[in-house]
Amino acid sequence: MDTRTLQRRRGNAAVLATAYIALVFLSTSCGGGGSTAAVPVSTAGFSVSSTSVTFGNQAVGTTSPAQSATLTNVGNATLTISSILVSGPNAGDFALTNTCGSSLAPSAQCTLSATFTRSAAGTRTASVVFTDNAAGSPQTVNLTGTGTAAEVGLSATTLAFGSQLLGASTPAQSVTLTNNGNLALSITSIAVTGTNPGDFPETTTCGSSVAAGANCTISVTFTPFASGSRTASVTITDNAIGSPQTVSLTGTGTSSATVISLSSTSLAFGNQPVDVDSAAQTITLTNAGNATLSITSLAFTGTNASDFAETDTCGGSISAGANCTIAVMFTPSAAGACTAALSISDNANGSPQTVSLSGTGSHDVIVSWTDSATPGVMGYNVYRGTTPGGESSTPLNSTPINGTAYTDENVTAGATYYYVLTAVASNGVTQSAASSEATATVP
Repeated sequence: MDTRTLQRRRGNAAVLATAYIALVFLSTSCGGGGSTAAVPVSTAGFSVSSTSVTFGNQAVGTTSPAQSATLTNVGNATLTISSILVSGPNAGDFALTNTCGSSLAPSAQCTLSATFTRSAAGTRTASVVFTDNAAGSPQTVNLTGTGTAAEVGLSATTLAFGSQLLGASTPAQSVTLTNNGNLALSITSIAVTGTNPGDFPETTTCGSSVAAGANCTISVTFTPFASGSRTASVTITDNAIGSPQTVSLTGTGTSSATVISLSSTSLAFGNQPVDVDSAAQTITLTNAGNATLSITSLAFTGTNASDFAETDTCGGSISAGANCTIAVMFTPSAAGACTAALSISDNANGSPQTVSLSGTGSHDVIVSWTDSATPGVMGYNVYRGTTPGGESSTPLNSTPINGTAYTDENVTAGATYYYVLTAVASNGVTQSAASSEATATVP
């Protein structure tokens, strides 16, 4: 048997058909000569007008127009079709209809139509798979499409505000909304809905549109108008998948509560000479509730807690509406940045409350003196040297000092310095004789 493969082209479609030539040898009779005859073999042939279909960009949740392909039986026998199925990673995003039925006569044609309904952003792929009696079965037609969509990501889906005095507002809590999709997010509305929407005022920076990859903030406070559990939701209506998105809100209204208010939640002391006490910085603590505030402890925590100290007028309790003061001092034990926190433990909502503390230890020398009793003194000049009696003729200060202290910050650890002082007359030129010399060794 001799087998040859023939290739034909019909339109843009390649057609592969296998032709078979069978030679049949006929036996001869006793009295006559033998003869042979060629008998053609029938076979079905498969040809499709396109082996790939691309749908391009399609908004998520919408369906594309149909795209079609034509299947032709290019053989000389009936094409028997067992199945035409969509399979592959994203088969569910593609829908297929056809007019092919279960068989196709020689030279007959049928039509396949596919649509693309994007379920998520990004590239989606699948294949139409044909199972039949033609050579090369199963055959495939590739399907691709790209979904465009806005996709909302929320930094939190729940905000819990705890207990709050009736009519008083909590600090705001925020949720960051991020557009994780590849299409601009169009926001129809951001609204507080649910059982007690009036108890949860909301503000936002989102506007009506958020670009792909950008974000905005939704801030909510809790102001209960009745006692007991209060609930609501922030509802975001937009063009993103899964719209509307929601953030649940909870809080408890109470008619009797202790609520702490602090005049500051951070204190920065700046540069301070090592082993020298800073000036005190004061915080006012107010009981903004309607019940007595019980204070359990005031304590320093954190990396450099021992470098800070406090005195206070708070005692063990503060009556409703009253306040007390906490004075904090910084005494660095070493050069460099120092951090700590003042922790206030009590019976108020959100206990313990904290005040962040920061400062920098530096190798400074503070020169101080007694103010001159001589009339007409407008200020003072400070002179420094590194050997006894070797003070520079140029003062450390650029203008006369109107005070009784000067901080020399340009010093080196371990070095010894010598200082003298002169009083400057009201004409800004005449100076007194130098004071006695003072010595300072930097730790």
